[in-house]
Amino acid sequence: MSQTHTLHASPETVRFGAFDASFPPVLTVRSGDVVEMQCVSGPAEIMPPAGSGMAVPPALAAIHAAGIPRLGPHLVTGPVAISGAEPGDALEVAVEAIELGADWGYNHFRPLVGTLPEDFPYRRLLHIPVDRAANTCRLPFGPRGHLDLPLSPFFGVMGVAPPMEWGQISTKEPRAHGGNLDNKELVAGTTLFLPVHAPGALFSAGDGHGVQGDGEVCVTALEMCLTGRFRFTLHKGGGAKAPKLRFPRAETPTHYISMGIHEDLDLAMKQALREMIAFIVERAGVSAADAYQFCSMAVDFRVTQTVNGEKGVHGMLRKGLMF
Repeated sequence: MSQTHTLHASPETVRFGAFDASFPPVLTVRSGDVVEMQCVSGPAEIMPPAGSGMAVPPALAAIHAAGIPRLGPHLVTGPVAISGAEPGDALEVAVEAIELGADWGYNHFRPLVGTLPEDFPYRRLLHIPVDRAANTCRLPFGPRGHLDLPLSPFFGVMGVAPPMEWGQISTKEPRAHGGNLDNKELVAGTTLFLPVHAPGALFSAGDGHGVQGDGEVCVTALEMCLTGRFRFTLHKGGGAKAPKLRFPRAETPTHYISMGIHEDLDLAMKQALREMIAFIVERAGVSAADAYQFCSMAVDFRVTQTVNGEKGVHGMLRKGLMF
């Protein structure tokens, strides 16, 4: 029988910008269990000033005060171990619910990063109020001097531990273990499939986004604190749902999603296409050539993000077209 666990963000349960197969789990669960995971966002230097009316959540303030070691840009909660997970398995992560964790978020850019660093060689930081009841944020510009933007929250970072031989790696770059995917399709009601590289899988999440456009072009979305409800299901050897899984794959109520990750956007596109072709061949039993031509007529490939060193492309196959 499945159990529900609660994992709060604290100096003892978060890592600052790092994935590592040697990190001990902060919680161990069984396949089928649910974890309500609190995730917080932002380093101390990004916090809103005193008197702004935007309160820093106590958990985030405690993490800042603890001065935990920092490698990459994201606070991630975890890792959570799933009993029995071994390299070669697949971990199904169903995102059952996402709740807003603060009444504000932030967006910023700075020199030398983003998609157009040559056009914007300076720093700009916006603290953006969030209306939880209306599920909107208010931008300080627009036709009336402001603009209310509907939210569509998701976690920018969801990943398992990388292979042991990789050592400790930054959360900045998405890779085969998942991590900083920044895929705005992964909202509540979607499922992410990740290849397992280390005993226990060791799942972590963070980098909450209130809303993001494909590309995340200035380097940040609406960065904010979120709490997620994740159900973990282990598929031994990949199982029927994810056989021979090498890279992250996802499923929404309406689409199947393949992902490509590479520092070269053209090669990221090739990877996303190859992953989609392999998926269609596995599921439909058609030839690779059939799947290639089908992708050209029926699958949409979108730029996920262009700002994490490793760029992303994701392919979207509408359910019901092929299977």
